[in-house]
Amino acid sequence: MTDQPIELQCTLTCPECGHRETETMPTETCQWFYECRSCGIVLKPQPGDCCVFCSYATVPCPPVQRGGGCCG
Repeated sequence: MTDQPIELQCTLTCPECGHRETETMPTETCQWFYECRSCGIVLKPQPGDCCVFCSYATVPCPPVQRGGGCCG
C-alpha cells in the first residue's frame, strides 16, 4: 500500500477518435465500460487491465494507485 495521495481526476482518451474528456474516477470500484461523448464507441478495458481508467486514462484507477492491485 502507498501513502501517496490518490488522484481522482483523470483524462480519458478515446482510442477511436482521440476525444479527450476529464472525469472523476470512482474511489472503491472499477468502471468496465465508458461511452465516448464524441463518437459513441463503448470503451472496454484492454486485456490485462481491470478497468477503462487503467487502459485509457492519464492515471490508473484508485485501487491500483493504492497498490492493492486490480479491483475487478
